[in-house]
Amino acid sequence: MPTHTALPTDNELSWQESALCAQTGPEFFFPEPGSSTREAKQLCAACDMRAVCLEYALTHDERFGVWGGLSEKERHALRREQGGRRNAR
Repeated sequence: MPTHTALPTDNELSWQESALCAQTGPEFFFPEPGSSTREAKQLCAACDMRAVCLEYALTHDERFGVWGGLSEKERHALRREQGGRRNAR
């Protein structure tokens, strides 16, 4: 049976209005496969909403793009690492 994921509420997304990515185009944060994510990560590093953005991406299992300064692969590795820590307790 498929699982249903609730859509994010407006309150959950309110941080996006203050994020630096709101001032740029999505091409930085959703680059073509094999393209550089350097520009997106530089913007993320200067953004006050970085931690909230990353938490949102991890909570909602965002699988594409740069969120909170991490690429898809980096978020996947972080999830694996966090899962290993929980299982080690």
